[in-house]
Amino acid sequence: MKTVSLHIHMNASSPLPFSQACENNQGPIFEVLSTAFACSRHVLEIGSGTGQHSVFLAPRLAHLIWQTSDLQEQHAGIQAWHAAHGAANLRAPLVFDLASSAWPDSGSPQSFDAVFTSNTCHIVAWPLVQRMFTLVGQHLPTGGMFAIYGPFNYGGQFTSKSNQAFDAWLRQRDAASGIRDFEAITALAQEHGMQLQLDQAMPANNRTLVFHKL
Repeated sequence: MKTVSLHIHMNASSPLPFSQACENNQGPIFEVLSTAFACSRHVLEIGSGTGQHSVFLAPRLAHLIWQTSDLQEQHAGIQAWHAAHGAANLRAPLVFDLASSAWPDSGSPQSFDAVFTSNTCHIVAWPLVQRMFTLVGQHLPTGGMFAIYGPFNYGGQFTSKSNQAFDAWLRQRDAASGIRDFEAITALAQEHGMQLQLDQAMPANNRTLVFHKL
């Protein structure tokens, strides 16, 4: 879970928390999810942050329910975005802390058949990344989808100088954070019964990884 907010500020003309990076990447993320989640019906977003992704993606994926979640301190901002840009298929945030929370109740007879998380793997400590994969692997049904957006290293190497500088900044702020290795993420997914379906290049040296549950 996002225990800190990176590059988030209050918009001068609005009380809404605002992330420029989120504003920039939500279109490309939608392009991936429109295919990856085409057959999904109930999505859990882990670490909804400002709430910007949820209000952008939910109305554009109107065939599914979009359930937000995050630490309690993030809820006011998420709810403010929902109040300003609501959608019929958008759900108020649930409290979900990767350090301690049980898997959230979907609130309906249908369990979550898809999970989305953006910019969490490099923010939280590795044991929390491991717990996220454990929980998703345990609760995602066969055929379910798990999509992850963020920067990743390949072969132990940074993909850009900007990612290398970002990683150094992350680790100076919190030694337990940092850009994760693609190979470690895919191995973790395989360990929990999920197979890589897509590794899509995204703007600003990011990727979207899509896994499906076997």
